[in-house]
Amino acid sequence: MMRIELAPDIEPRLRKALHQAGSREIGGMLFAEQLAPGRFRIVDFSLDPHSGSYANFRRDPALHHAALTAFFDKTGRDFSRFNYLGEWHSHPSFPVRPSREDMDTMTDLVELGSSEITFALLLIVRLRFWMWMDYSMTAFAKGYAPHRSRLATRFI
Repeated sequence: MMRIELAPDIEPRLRKALHQAGSREIGGMLFAEQLAPGRFRIVDFSLDPHSGSYANFRRDPALHHAALTAFFDKTGRDFSRFNYLGEWHSHPSFPVRPSREDMDTMTDLVELGSSEITFALLLIVRLRFWMWMDYSMTAFAKGYAPHRSRLATRFI
């Protein structure tokens, strides 16, 4: 069983980014601290506020490579404790369920090629009535079917 928590500043920062993006999809990468086996705290995220449209988001690899490098520098390159956890994006105009494209992209990330990534989360968020945040989280692991998960710390 996996447990995912949010650092206290994550939800307000996501909410602010979603407000600013309006009806345009935005997203980026999730960075986490491993607290124990199977227990992670999302401590930071990257944000690409420009690459999305009304119905699609694809992050800019160069922008997010810089964010990943900065995160590793900030955490002393302690990869066993702080590392990439997955991806996030918004669905401001659609349900927070992953699309077929979302599922294929994340499955390819963990299953194909020479990637060292064998496990990743996909967090999809949406503001409702400019106040409530809906979310879905799906875990992807090499050799396993995708698994829907819940956050230990709930969005409000």
